Amino acid sequence: MRLETVSVIGGGAWGTALAQAAAMAGRKVSLVARDAHQVDEINASQTNARYLGAQKLHPAISATTAAGAADIVILAVPAQASRAALGALDPALLAGKPVVLSAKGLETGTLQRQSEILNDMAPDAIPFVLSGPSFAADVAAGRPTAVTLAGDDANATSALAAALAGPSFRPYAADDRIGVEIAGALKNVYALACGAVEGAGLGASARSALIARAYAEMARMVSAMGGSAATLTGLAGLGDLTLTCTSVQSRNYQFGMALGRGRSVEAILADGARLAEGVATTPVADALARSLGVEAPLIEAVHAVLSGRADIATVVAGLMSRPLKREE
Repeated sequence: MRLETVSVIGGGAWGTALAQAAAMAGRKVSLVARDAHQVDEINASQTNARYLGAQKLHPAISATTAAGAADIVILAVPAQASRAALGALDPALLAGKPVVLSAKGLETGTLQRQSEILNDMAPDAIPFVLSGPSFAADVAAGRPTAVTLAGDDANATSALAAALAGPSFRPYAADDRIGVEIAGALKNVYALACGAVEGAGLGASARSALIARAYAEMARMVSAMGGSAATLTGLAGLGDLTLTCTSVQSRNYQFGMALGRGRSVEAILADGARLAEGVATTPVADALARSLGVEAPLIEAVHAVLSGRADIATVVAGLMSRPLKREE
């Protein structure tokens, strides 16, 4: 399969960073953005100032408002916008093509993973999932980053990983799409919780305990969904969970910090904060856990905080008073 040209759908920070990574890997890249002024800026000055400041973009990147044919398609829009973005594309552009899904979230209403949305909208596309510990600014600047690329066919996944690998961006091939997708979505929920613990001043010990229990809860969810809990020992699991739950660069962690300080979701957004993916994913994950019969007290607790039914101190007190049992 020819893997020379790449179309990245989404001109935000992450889409631009992935375009940069693909260009640094030697691919010819078309970055599709909705804003014509943004497209003009990228083509004229090789910057996307709104999202990546003064970071210079690779000359192999050209921007456009209309997607064209490419050997590889990377979808890099927010999780709740994936269906609309796919619906706006000519299905012929995706048929038989590897489509790399980079959003980390579950869809409101349908409870679907990103690859399930792709199957609805473009059943002839070939789905791959990209996830792992990575911030857009690091990827765009060429700082060392390793991620997981999961697909159903081992040979095709390895070939695609090689095509997107550059001197600083290293995708490692895997075969557990479900596990990678669930881990990517849930780590944002847990990052909200860890940020809230930080914002409430409950200490590093509480945050570390939360991360450990989040890992166990995530494993239960992945297994119940048909994925492999072993996936969580890698980049898409432990790697991404640790990064997102400890760094102020994480939008979800920042949002959680504001929640921990007693702010409501509405108040945080009114101050100009961008909506974190975990905010939309949390109620979906809670509904999914209930439908699967999975014990998920952390997801339930974050949902209670987001909905205003409890503050972080009350939730933590409730978690600490749960019956003692053997650790699993």
